[in-house]
Amino acid sequence: MADGKEFTYSDISEHTSKRDLYLVVHDKVYNASSFVDEHPGGEEVLLDVGGQDATEAFEDVGHSDEAREILNGLLIGNLKRAPGDAAPKPSTSTTPGAPKTTSDSAGLGIGVYALILVGGAAAFFAYQYLQSSSAQGKS
Repeated sequence: MADGKEFTYSDISEHTSKRDLYLVVHDKVYNASSFVDEHPGGEEVLLDVGGQDATEAFEDVGHSDEAREILNGLLIGNLKRAPGDAAPKPSTSTTPGAPKTTSDSAGLGIGVYALILVGGAAAFFAYQYLQSSSAQGKS
């Protein structure tokens, strides 16, 4: 990465195509052009936020540590805010400048999967019970 390279929103907004795609996450500028075809969520997701601040979209999904490492590999510079640019949304993380953790949403996701698993098991056993009761009634 070019450590001192700074980009304005105006600079970034010129890079919105699949072959030339810049985006901002936590005031850092990333060139996502080489990753568009590999993005697990599909290219449309990246193209929708191309040329603009994608912090909220990135954090809302709850990306993994591996995704954050990939993002670090795409880093090309920092955002230089101009007068009139929207201020960054405050982060709820404890470390200044650190990405927001998504443990709350991850915990909810695990709970939903557990509920589905328990519900599926209950339905299976209920079905087995009804089948055995039906078979005993026919004998």
